[in-house]
Amino acid sequence: MLKPSENLIDCPHKSHYSLVVAVAKQARKISQEAEENHVILDEKPVEIAVRDFREHKCLIKEPEDAVI
Repeated sequence: MLKPSENLIDCPHKSHYSLVVAVAKQARKISQEAEENHVILDEKPVEIAVRDFREHKCLIKEPEDAVI
């Protein structure tokens, strides 16, 4: 199981929860797009999603009034 540390992903997020949810949503999107286009992925969607955040291809949007 891939357990990325928050330190590995250098993006401004306020909580570990928001990071996990964002990676999960991106992984689901990657998986659905691959299925729709009949593409077989060499890597797990979560690994691709983590790389997307690490390379700043995706960002986490949080509301301004979020409670920490």
